Amino acid sequence: MATDRPTRIMLAICTAILVAAALYFARSIFAPLAIALFMIAIVWPVQRALQRTLPQFVALFLTLIATVAVIVAFASMVAWGFSVVVQWVISHAPRFQALYLEWTQWLEEHDILIVGPLAERFDAMWLVRLFQTIAGRINNTVGFAVLVFIFMMLALLETGDLQQRLALLDNRAKSGELAQASAEIASKFRKYMLVRTLLSALTGVAVGSFALLTGLELAAAWGIIAFALNYIPFLGPFVATILPALFAMAQFDSWEPTAIVILGLFAIQFVIGNYLEPLVAGAALAISPLAVVFAVFFWGFLWGIPGAFIGVPITIAMLTLCQHSPSTRWIATLLSGKPPNRASN
Repeated sequence: MATDRPTRIMLAICTAILVAAALYFARSIFAPLAIALFMIAIVWPVQRALQRTLPQFVALFLTLIATVAVIVAFASMVAWGFSVVVQWVISHAPRFQALYLEWTQWLEEHDILIVGPLAERFDAMWLVRLFQTIAGRINNTVGFAVLVFIFMMLALLETGDLQQRLALLDNRAKSGELAQASAEIASKFRKYMLVRTLLSALTGVAVGSFALLTGLELAAAWGIIAFALNYIPFLGPFVATILPALFAMAQFDSWEPTAIVILGLFAIQFVIGNYLEPLVAGAALAISPLAVVFAVFFWGFLWGIPGAFIGVPITIAMLTLCQHSPSTRWIATLLSGKPPNRASN
C-alpha cells in the first residue's frame, strides 16, 4: 500500500497535465461549451418559469432572444467606450509622443538609462494599434459567440430531460447527490453573476463620476470600460485603472491632478474589490483570494480572455463538487475563504 500511494500521486499529476493539454489544444470547443453551460445556469430559471404557461419551444425562443438582447446591448456599450478612446488617442497622438520623450529625458538625467534605439523607434501610435488589435479580437469573437449560442440552445432543450434521466439512474443516492450538486452550482453561478454585475455597475458609476469630478476627459467612456472589465476578476480592474491613469498623464500638464486621478482610481478598485465584494458575496461564494488569482491566470492562459472570464465560475463548480465528495472535501476546505468561526472553549 505504501508503494501504491506515490504511484497514484504520479498518475494524478500526469492525468492533470494531460487534461490541461487537452483543454488547451481543444479550447475552440471547450471554452464556448463552458461559457454556454455557465449561461444556461443563469437563464434556466427564466425558461422554467416561462414553460409553466408556454410551450417549450416558445419559452426557449423567448429566453434566447432576451439573452441575445442583453449581450448585444452590453457589447454595444463596450464598443462605444473603446471607440471613443481610440478617437481621442488618434487626435492626441503627438501629446503621447512628447510625454514619452519627457519621461525618457527625466530618467536619463537621473542616471536611469533607456535604450536609445527603443526611444528612437517609439511611436505614440502604438496605443492606436493596441486598441485596434483589441477591436480585431472582438470581431473574431463573433464565431465564438455563435458556437456558444448553438451549445446553449441545444443544452436548454435537454435540461429538463436531463433531470428526468438523473432520477432514473439505478443508484438513487448518487443521482440525488448529482442533482443536488448541480442545483447548488447553478445557484452559486447566479449569485456570482448577480454580485459581479452589481459591483461592476457600482465600479463603472464610481469611476465615471470620479473622472467627471477630477476633469478627466471621456468620463462616460471610462465608466463603461470599468464596468465591462470588472467582470474579469483581478486583471479587469487593474487594466481599468491603468488605462485612464495613462490618459491622465497625457491630459494634465502638472503631476498633482494626475496623482489625484491615479490614487482615486486605485482607491475605488481597492474598496470595491477588497471590502464590498466579499461583504456582498457572503459565505456562499467564499473562495480563497489565491484560488481566484490562480483561476484567472490559469484559465486565461488556457483559453485567453474567455478563460479569464469563466475561470472563477469553473473553480466554484469544482470546489462545490469537491465539497460533496468525502475524499476531496479537504480541497474545498483549503481553497475556501475565511474559515468558519469556532466557538471558544
